[in-house]
Amino acid sequence: MGSIPATTTAPIAGSGTSGKADPFLSLIEARRSFYPLNKTLPITTDRIQAIISTALQHVPSSFNSQSNRTVVLFGAEHDKFWDFTSDILKAIVPADAWAATEGKIAMFKGAGGTALFFEDQAVVEGMQEKFALYADRFPVWAGHSSGMLQFAVWTALEAEGLGANLQHYSPLVDAKVVEEWKVPATWKLTAQLVFGGRGDAQAGEKTFTPLEDKFKVFGA
Repeated sequence: MGSIPATTTAPIAGSGTSGKADPFLSLIEARRSFYPLNKTLPITTDRIQAIISTALQHVPSSFNSQSNRTVVLFGAEHDKFWDFTSDILKAIVPADAWAATEGKIAMFKGAGGTALFFEDQAVVEGMQEKFALYADRFPVWAGHSSGMLQFAVWTALEAEGLGANLQHYSPLVDAKVVEEWKVPATWKLTAQLVFGGRGDAQAGEKTFTPLEDKFKVFGA
């Protein structure tokens, strides 16, 4: 088994490597969860839309099924999402825990926008019918593609100076999202990426399990 680098923060070394991947890998290393965020965006909303739509178009999917869907909320629409999320949670969170939950939701609302990520179940089910041999795998593969899209958008936005953090309030908010923004009922909400200006936002320290416990090489 090949040797394992002692750190992932140093430039990738090796015989014959060009180093062209290093800027990309540096962006992956730099991606973090930032809290709290503000509404002062360091780039235009047009630029944010271009980043997200480009990622949506080009992130891979199984059999080129393209089941990913995205809705981006700015300004009052972003605030609206977190207001009704708060209302929904208030009805089910115990009273003695509500203050902490309310503060967390207010923190998300204080950011500049939210990207809602969906998987179109009509596409997934269509692929299951067309390729019955792999029917049980298409929901899993759709999840893989969705995760890649979320990561790509998150990393790209942070590369442009924004902060971001990924949240999961599905399925509690799903019906309200369909009602409010008229998205097709077949769109299954999977995650919400909150983004905004960093201001004084801090990211927690990254910790890692030993690389030798999770990385193996044979035949190198």
